[in-house]
Amino acid sequence: MRLAMAKDRPVIVAGGVCLDVHTASGGRFPLDPVQLFERWEQLLSWAAELPADAAWTPFDPEDLGAPMPTPRQVFALAVNYANHADEAGASTPDAPLVFGKFPSCITGPFDPVVLPSDRADWEVELVVVIGRRAEHVAEREAWDFVAGLTVGQDISERRVQFRKPGPNLAMAKSFPTFGPTGPVIVTPDELADRDALTLSCAVNGERMQHANTREMVFTVAQVIAAVSANVALLPGDLIFTGTPAGVGSTRQPRRYLAPGDVITSEIQGIGVMRNPCRTHRS
Repeated sequence: MRLAMAKDRPVIVAGGVCLDVHTASGGRFPLDPVQLFERWEQLLSWAAELPADAAWTPFDPEDLGAPMPTPRQVFALAVNYANHADEAGASTPDAPLVFGKFPSCITGPFDPVVLPSDRADWEVELVVVIGRRAEHVAEREAWDFVAGLTVGQDISERRVQFRKPGPNLAMAKSFPTFGPTGPVIVTPDELADRDALTLSCAVNGERMQHANTREMVFTVAQVIAAVSANVALLPGDLIFTGTPAGVGSTRQPRRYLAPGDVITSEIQGIGVMRNPCRTHRS
């Protein structure tokens, strides 16, 4: 299943058409995304038995917003690709390095990224969406708690991030619009290999990042096990799983996002986001 939000309404997407979940279910499933994810298993069962005459309608991809716009918690991983650790001059961690992004940063796949300074940087990432409450989850069972996967950008303001006396990841990565996600949430069964997805990022058509999620230091299952050992994961929560090499702050010369730039982020089997950069929202 491929779930999206079209004009603030949950829809199932199939090719160039979509199905309004609330309307097609006769109101059985709510419009509120958090409440919808709390009924994720029921939604999957209902979607698997859709009638042939279901009211599928064409839609404009530009109408899609963040597929989970109001997560209660957003987690992220630092240095979860060895090549990113190398370019940053950092050591590969012995355990997942987890920090938080504040949920107010989450935006959609075609929304503008508002630049607060001349030091904003791109980071394409696979994002995991949690489907049911998870506490002390064993690695072998971790995928059972995943609703689906989507594309994300962990936009980062590097001055704030590296301000002395120490890194401030949560603040640097939580400016409004610093969490584009989308265009859809894809259930793992739709993917040929959920642990080996090609991801890439381009700025103005120039490829900056290209990797495969099999290169992650810690797998999705390992990350879920590690996070749930300390924090209860809730339905609809997001986990940004880290970025590969190719960010702007490690290039020579360094390169950062500027007004007018367009960030294109893509993950195999999930979709493409295009986010223009501005100094203001409108």
